[in-house]
Amino acid sequence: MSFAEPVRLLVLLAVPLVALLYVSERRRRRRYAVRHPAAALLVRQGVAATPTWRRTVPVVLLTLAAIGLGTAFAQPRRTVDVPVEKASVMLVTDQSGSMFADDVAPSRIEAAKAAAASFVDSVPDELLVGFASYSSGVKSSVDPTTDHDRVRSAISAVEADGGTATGDALDAALDRLQARRAKDGTTAPAAIILLSDGKTTEGTDPAQAADRAEQLRIPIYTVALGTDAGIVVGPNGEVLSVPPDRETLREIARRSGGRAYETAEAGELRSVYEALGSRIGTRRERQEITIGFAAGSLILLLGGLGTGLRWRSRLA
Repeated sequence: MSFAEPVRLLVLLAVPLVALLYVSERRRRRRYAVRHPAAALLVRQGVAATPTWRRTVPVVLLTLAAIGLGTAFAQPRRTVDVPVEKASVMLVTDQSGSMFADDVAPSRIEAAKAAAASFVDSVPDELLVGFASYSSGVKSSVDPTTDHDRVRSAISAVEADGGTATGDALDAALDRLQARRAKDGTTAPAAIILLSDGKTTEGTDPAQAADRAEQLRIPIYTVALGTDAGIVVGPNGEVLSVPPDRETLREIARRSGGRAYETAEAGELRSVYEALGSRIGTRRERQEITIGFAAGSLILLLGGLGTGLRWRSRLA
C-alpha cells in the first residue's frame, strides 16, 4: 500500500497525544477520589461498578476510527492487476525449413506450435490475440481477436518450409496492431511475441521493423529456439547447420523495448509463453482506497459513540 499524500500521515501523531491526555485525566480523577473518600463511597453505593471492558471498548473504537480517518486523509492506494482494455498480442512464428531440426523434441516446429497453443490457453479470454506465421513471406495471418479457437486452428496448420523473412513478418504484425485504436484515438496497448530459430535470409531488415515497433510503443519479445547442434538436410541431401541467431533476436528485442529469451526445450518454451501471457494480459495499476478507509472509520466512530452513550445512560 502507498499514499498519494504521505505527509498527511503526520496527523496520526495526534492520536498518542490524545491518549496521553486521556490517561492523565483518569489519574487526576483517581487522586481526587482518594482525597474525597466519602463522595466516592456514595457513588459506589448509588451506581453499580462499571465493568472495565465497558469503559475500554468505546475508547478503542474511537481510537481506531481516528487512525482510520488519519490514514484516509493521506489518500491510501493499493496496486492491483487489472485487465488492459483492447490489449492485443500478435504471435509471430517462424516456419522456415530450419524449423525441421529435431534438437528440440520432437522438432522445433512442433515445439513452437505446442508452446503457442499453450500461450493462447493461458491468457485471459478478453485478450485480443493474433497470429502470423512466415517463411519466405507471411504464410498465414489472423487479426487480433477474442475468438481464440481461430488462432488455435491457424497454429495447428503450420508446416515448416522455405526461407526466413523475419522483417516482413514483423511489419505485417505491426500493421495489424497499429490498425487497432483506443477510444481516444491512440494506439491500443499491444505487444509482439516472435519465435524464430534462424537468420533472416529474405525480405526487409528486421532491425527496421524493431525501430518502427519502438516508435509505436509496441515491444517485441523474442524467443530463440534451438541449440547450436541443430541440423537439417538440404535439398541435395547435404547436412546443414542451423543454430539460432540469438544476436539478431536480442537486437530486435532491445530496439523495440521488449525482452529476449533463449530456450532449447519445449517445456521451457511453454513457460516463457505463459509468463508473457500473464505480463501482457494485465496491467499493474494503483487504485485509491480512501473511501474504504473513510467508511470503515465512520462505522468505528459510530460504534464508539453509540456504545459510550448507551452504557453511560444506564448509569444515569
